[in-house]
Amino acid sequence: MKKKIVFISDHGDPLAALGGEQAGGQNNYVKQLALSLDKRGHAVDVITHWADAAVPQVEEFGSGCRVIRVSAGVKGYVPKSDMYNMLYDFYDEMQSLIDLSSYDLVHTHYWLSGLLGAKLAEDYGLPWIHTSHSLGVAKQQATGVTEPKRISAEQLILQLADTVVATTASERKLINSFVKNPSPIKVIPIGVDHRFKPSTQKEKARPYFAFAGRLEVTKGIYTLLNAFRLLMERHELPSSTKLVIAGGDPDKIDLDKKLPTCPKLKKAVAGLERHVDFIGARSQRQLAELFNKATAVIVPSTYESFGMVAAEAQACGSPVIASRVGGLKDVVRHRETGLHVEKENKEHLAFAMKLLAANREFTRSLGRRAAAYARWEFNWDSVAKKMDGLYEVVILGKQKVLASD
Repeated sequence: MKKKIVFISDHGDPLAALGGEQAGGQNNYVKQLALSLDKRGHAVDVITHWADAAVPQVEEFGSGCRVIRVSAGVKGYVPKSDMYNMLYDFYDEMQSLIDLSSYDLVHTHYWLSGLLGAKLAEDYGLPWIHTSHSLGVAKQQATGVTEPKRISAEQLILQLADTVVATTASERKLINSFVKNPSPIKVIPIGVDHRFKPSTQKEKARPYFAFAGRLEVTKGIYTLLNAFRLLMERHELPSSTKLVIAGGDPDKIDLDKKLPTCPKLKKAVAGLERHVDFIGARSQRQLAELFNKATAVIVPSTYESFGMVAAEAQACGSPVIASRVGGLKDVVRHRETGLHVEKENKEHLAFAMKLLAANREFTRSLGRRAAAYARWEFNWDSVAKKMDGLYEVVILGKQKVLASD
């Protein structure tokens, strides 16, 4: 059955350049899932905030997908932390722009979108799927930062949605631990873009480790820099070794010098300037090339519901050193496709980096198994097939409920 599906991704514009302040894993997930459903013959509209005034309000991608951007009173960048108070305007503008009753199903992404989805499901009777992407309780456990409004909203959303999609078994376990009587939970992993695959040219004369993501404390960037400093000061890595960091906002990086401009990062890099390159946001193709030639990709986050970079790196045949947190415990298989380390532990991370740099055959073995594992587990065609099947079940279930009323 051909379906007309609406995604709500309040702050995650699928066509935004990856690596910016609010352009990471969620944006890419929404885009790739939409395109994969498009290949199966479905039409997907993605409703998101109009964060970049320079782009059009409606933009097509794929053969049957559209991004529809709403200003909600503010055309231009708004931190997601400030978007809660915009939700009423967001919903009203959605209603005025779009015939919401024309959709067969709504799939919401992140808790702010979930609140919009709850209202949409109530007003229009649409079947409703929700994916959290990250959870407030996970952030609280990892950082000590408590967001009562968010956690309360997530508990409500995870009870009201027709079905919740968790991207890992760890996420499902976490939901069951803090939500009383949650909706049915289906575990469907995230796929990786077809560009992420092993290259025929794996060796690189100058060894390097790679990091890709937002330059934030929760992404572990400072733990990584401290661990790398430890290795270089102890002379435990060749002097030619590099740490290549992709991502970050343009105003925080001097791309000509490949160095950060913000004071905190400059201090963290001081003395390592010859060994650390900040290369800014990169396209999928460029990231695939970066991962392919790296000794290993580092994902030192304090928490991750999934860990998209870890999946993409493994698909390229690169072993991943990842914090033993959240979805990373499932996405990276310890001593099979990479290594787990304790979060925020520079000594532990430094040891893992040294191990992979020194033991080339072990590293190659991890990389081969990583590529095979990712090819099987993180395939968008397979993910879309599972999601499509779930949509069918939820739509039919909703129809039966309405027919019995």
